[in-house]
Amino acid sequence: MTTGPVIGTKTMVVSPHYLASAAGARILQKGGNAFDAAVAVSAALAVVYPHMTGLGGDAFWLTYSAGEGRVRAYNGSGRSGYGVRRDCYAGEEAIPRRGVRSAITVPGMADSWSAVQREYGRLTLGEVLEPAIGYAAGGFPLSPDQYGNSVLAGAALAPEAAAVYLPGGAVPAAGSRFVQRQLAASLRLLAEGGRDAFYKGQIAEEISQYMQASGGYLTREDFAGHQGNWDEPVSTDYHGYAVYQVPPNSQGFTALMALNILEHYNFGGIAHGSYEYYHLLVEALKLSFRDRDRVLTDPAFSRIPLAQLLDKQYASLLAASISLVKAGTLNSEPVGRDTAYAAVVDDEGNAASFIQSLDFEFGSGVVAGNTGILLQNRGSFFSLDPGHINTLEPHKRTFHTLMPAMACLDGKPVYLYGTQGGEGQPQTQSLLLTRMLHYGMDPQAAVNAPRFVWGRTWGEPTQELKVERRVAPEVLSKLSEAGHLVRSVGDYDGIVGHAHAISIDANGYGSGGTDPRCDGAAIGW
Repeated sequence: MTTGPVIGTKTMVVSPHYLASAAGARILQKGGNAFDAAVAVSAALAVVYPHMTGLGGDAFWLTYSAGEGRVRAYNGSGRSGYGVRRDCYAGEEAIPRRGVRSAITVPGMADSWSAVQREYGRLTLGEVLEPAIGYAAGGFPLSPDQYGNSVLAGAALAPEAAAVYLPGGAVPAAGSRFVQRQLAASLRLLAEGGRDAFYKGQIAEEISQYMQASGGYLTREDFAGHQGNWDEPVSTDYHGYAVYQVPPNSQGFTALMALNILEHYNFGGIAHGSYEYYHLLVEALKLSFRDRDRVLTDPAFSRIPLAQLLDKQYASLLAASISLVKAGTLNSEPVGRDTAYAAVVDDEGNAASFIQSLDFEFGSGVVAGNTGILLQNRGSFFSLDPGHINTLEPHKRTFHTLMPAMACLDGKPVYLYGTQGGEGQPQTQSLLLTRMLHYGMDPQAAVNAPRFVWGRTWGEPTQELKVERRVAPEVLSKLSEAGHLVRSVGDYDGIVGHAHAISIDANGYGSGGTDPRCDGAAIGW
């Protein structure tokens, strides 16, 4: 386990896989900037972490351009097909979580690569995709995390996907060479033809033909009609720091709401790791989740009252409702789980904080034809209830868990941070920021310290507070006495997510921390 931060005097890259971090570092050394490197990291993760993310998934970005002096957000999430309606699932209680009928939203990640690269990159898309293409064509050592997820989820893979991820019908051994030649070919098409190769060319044609032949709903028109978008980020002031998130359909505002509530408490008088510390964070987040679940969907279909939700006076009322001795009650629904977060800063002051996902491990479990592209099942989170805020409608984005974060001081990035794990993302982000900001922890210490995750996960009926057992027994006992349904989990348990963070000091040096619960690396230059 890494015990101290990696410090770079010029650049810093953090990601959940060391080869993806190496891809970003390579692009920086080649003369690329933070945005070139970030796209390289994102693409490499789509190859070397295929159980968590891929070309068939979505991505959200926060960018800071030193030349512009501002933070921007890019929404790289896809919409449901034009012909995808609730009556496609007549007689069913929910959209299937696996299989071709769960893959009902257009993948948005390739578009996001093109947008970030076109807006801010210095190199060509072909140059920044080169490391990913090499990993796919030549192979890489299969990670322990991919091995473990293959064992757990291998039975959910459709035949074309099983042929890729379970070659010969068996889970490949950790450390064995894993090759994805079909995916390499698709990445080459993208490198040569740009985003149109994916959304209007051969890739779109093959995916849509496969979907139509297999009983799916996405069409060529759905791909051609996709377009991500640049947005103004949502933000709040927290102890003088401007904290940024991607706006809805991302759940990012949930973390901002929690910070507004926590601002009413004096962390100088609260010991880190104490009952009070954990209890307050959990309770602030529960109140934020309550409002999130009431309003979050595609804002093109329903107004989301962000000004009210992020109002400081509203936060004051919420803070006053928290009991310091009793846990509040809230019923939660599972909201996704497997994700990959990464961040890059360069010596010019540019920064990218980004996150991407297939939703479940291995997404829908469907590889579309001969593309080697595993399709996400993010659309399975739509509701079939016509009265639900997140009800399924044509050409609509679903409630989305992905939420990269960035905190700035005096107009410049100081903290970039995020994590894997649906419901756990705002929870772990709150832990990371309070640890770095209030307790002076470096990113690695903040990531290493014990974590929790509250709420239901798939297949579990209870609203548990899962806490790593490194938390002091007396703290766990006091949390239980307050009414939290505490379950102790492993010392460094993957259920609390895979978090990564970068802090930038007054000298411009970047300190990076990556999660010991995964296969990541921080690489400074």
